[in-house]
This record gives sequence, C-alpha cells and structure tokens, in this order.
Amino acid sequence: MLFLETLVVLRATTKLCIKPPMLRIYQTTISTPVSFEGVGLHSGVHTKITILPAEGDQGIVFKRVDLKKNNLVKANYANVSSAKLCSTLKNEKDVKVSTVEHLLAALYIANIDNAIIEINNEEVPIMDGSAKNFIDALNKTEIKTLKNKIKYLKIINKIELIEDKKKISIEPNESALEVDFKLNYDNKIIGKQRNIVNFETDDLEEIYNSRTFCLFEDIEKIKKLGLAKGGSLDNAIVVGNNKLLNKNGLRNEKEFVNHKILDLAGDFVLSGYRILGKVVCEQGGHLLTNSFLKKIFTSKQSCIEIEVKEEKLIEKTPQNQSIGLVVNA
Repeated sequence: MLFLETLVVLRATTKLCIKPPMLRIYQTTISTPVSFEGVGLHSGVHTKITILPAEGDQGIVFKRVDLKKNNLVKANYANVSSAKLCSTLKNEKDVKVSTVEHLLAALYIANIDNAIIEINNEEVPIMDGSAKNFIDALNKTEIKTLKNKIKYLKIINKIELIEDKKKISIEPNESALEVDFKLNYDNKIIGKQRNIVNFETDDLEEIYNSRTFCLFEDIEKIKKLGLAKGGSLDNAIVVGNNKLLNKNGLRNEKEFVNHKILDLAGDFVLSGYRILGKVVCEQGGHLLTNSFLKKIFTSKQSCIEIEVKEEKLIEKTPQNQSIGLVVNA
C-alpha cells in the first residue's frame, strides 16, 4: 500500500464561487437482497443472480454459488481475462464471471458502491440487452449509507490511448464523470452518432435503456467463436442490409452510441473508484477501455485520490512525488 499524505483542503470561500454539483461523501450498499434471472447472451445458459448488501470498502464482488471454494471474483480491471464482445473477470483460480458490464453500470448509476453478487453460473443474464431491468429492481430497494468514505480518482493531467482508428482520452473535470462518445459506422442505420453525458447532472434514462447491438452479417462470425448462443431480437438490436430488424424500432434516437456509453461506465467501475474526469472516445469498446484503465494506473502524475468531507475536498498524493497515482496494492 502506498502511504498517503494530506496536502491541501479546498473549499468555496465566497458567494462568488460557483460550486460544482455536490459529490457524495459516504459509500453505500443495498439494504435488502435483489434477485434477477435470465439467459446469458453468449452462453445461452439460464442464470440467477442475487445482489446482497456488503461492508464498506468491499467494492463489488461476484460469488459463484455453484462452486464450493475459490468462488469469489473481485470486480477489478486487473482481473479482466477477456474483453472480446464483453468484459470477463477471472480470479487467481481461473474462476470466471462474464458479461458483467451492464450490471456494473446499473450499480454505478444507482450510486451503489458495495455489493456481493451471488451468481449460479458463469455469465450474468443479458435481460433485455440494456441495464433497464437492473435499474428498475434496484430502484425498489432502499440504499443504505455506510460510514466509509467514497474513493474518488480525480484526473489532473490528460491521458490518451490510440489504437488504429480507436481513440480514448481523459482530462480534468472537477466534479463528475463526463463522457463524449463518437461512433462512425458505414452502415446507414447506425451511421455517425455522438452523445455527451454527465453522469452527475444528466438524466441517464436513455443511457441505461439502450440495448446492445450488432450487424446481421456479423452474427455467423460471432457464433463460430462460440458466442451469442442466447442472442435474440428480445435482447439485442440487429441491423441488416441497412434495415433495423427489431419490429418496435429504437428506444431513443441515439441508442447505439448511448449503449456504448453504458458499456464504458460499467467498465470504469472496474477501476475501483468513482472517476472524476472528461472522457472522449471514438470507436471504442471493452478492449480499448480495459487497456486504457491499465494506462491510467501506470501513468505518472496523472491523477490523485480525493475524499469529500462536508464541503471540503481533501486531496491525497503519495509521499513519493515521482508517482502521481494513489492506489491500494
């Protein structure tokens, strides 16, 4: 563990200061269990999950209840074993949990910081292809406030990753995670889409309602990889020959790019922090986001851990000033 040193306390001192949206101070968990069940998008296997309350600083932990031992898998970017078409986590005993991103995004949007997720198979059910079912159920349970402080990671210098035509960067943003995402498809239905979302101040309904999507011509390729066994028009948007195959159409005008933003939010939960910064992404996906998280955690003087106490913002940096990142190891 790197030792922390409190350096400075910032606060609004006059009425002329424009205060950012109030950041939450304390971590949360749910007060009562919440359960879901459904088919896995890639495995096609029917799975049940139950979200349970957890202690502070525990984060999000998956528990494979179909296994008797070595069955805990921490939701952390270092445990990502595959990011091909979904995010798959694996512990040191090779126990896996896949397609975690939509559920993690729902927990993030619902402001739930700690939870134990019991799952009786390897893949989180896809539900309707979005995070809507998770959010609807989480909204029916009370959120319990804990005594532990929330861990924020504040970006202080721009970080960028470019892989071929895919780009992602993050730069300072004082009080929120903001995402500016661009899609550019040759397909006329998807085409060029862009949306900018602030996860602290914006209405996120169109984000968590947006479903996963694919091109019809890619389905056979995906199935040859042993994936998408549970995929259907009930849990995915399918576009073929410049035509939308889903009878009821899109849920919102920017559903394609909005789903990409949902995926990114879920993958960012794997950082172990609530990140404060502005993300700009073009043609990104799970693989790019996971590589980017690794770059954030190896970049010098790029970010600091902060705590919030009432109206005070306490910034913490390592005693060794050559390292610009506070992490637990």
